[in-house]
Amino acid sequence: MSAQPDHTLTTQYAPAPGAPADLLAQLRADRRASTWVPAFEREWAAALDESRRTFSLAGLYEVLQDWQGRLAHAPVVDAFAASGYDDSEFIDMAELRGRRR
Repeated sequence: MSAQPDHTLTTQYAPAPGAPADLLAQLRADRRASTWVPAFEREWAAALDESRRTFSLAGLYEVLQDWQGRLAHAPVVDAFAASGYDDSEFIDMAELRGRRR
């Protein structure tokens, strides 16, 4: 028998201590700051409240990762929107779900 666990523990992404402040500064510098900054602050405040109740940092990490991803992908989304791609012939997901029933 081995005293080793039969599963591997995953280490959770741990942002740098200044990551929230750095991210907020980047959001404030973005052209979408008027909508993004208040949304980030609301999500961050909710995650802080949850972390105080649960003693878990997972919610804070998740908010940081989500907003870092949004900020990182914003140029690609902008390029797509500026490309003139016609996306008017989309499929309404509610209609699609209704067809399957």
